[in-house]
Amino acid sequence: MDSSEEYWPGKRFGLPEAGQRSTPGWNRRIGGILIDWALSLGLAAVFFGFNNLSILAVFILLHMTGGLLAAGSPGHLLMKMRIAPITGGRLGIVAPIVRPLLIALVIPALLNDDDRRGAHDRLVGTILVSR
Repeated sequence: MDSSEEYWPGKRFGLPEAGQRSTPGWNRRIGGILIDWALSLGLAAVFFGFNNLSILAVFILLHMTGGLLAAGSPGHLLMKMRIAPITGGRLGIVAPIVRPLLIALVIPALLNDDDRRGAHDRLVGTILVSR
């Protein structure tokens, strides 16, 4: 890519710079994960006595269920984001199941590229986009 050419996250995948299907910024991403974590804390406290492993398990389950049913966790959806496959089409079954397991490891989510894709997204072929 020519260094004089303007680049924005998602451009190499044909995504717009802003608006629907663009790559959301960090504030929305952090807001989404905080919503998911707070929801996980609450559900784990009510149903499992608020132990650490149950909080993580609920978080993973929320992401898996949301990914399979709505292409995004409750936090993603409230922050107007969704998970999209890089190749286009439907999200499928593998990405919504594997992606949350990788996020739970924390490190893959911190290893981001120029398109704001963490290692968890690169490994399953997805990108987070605006709705």
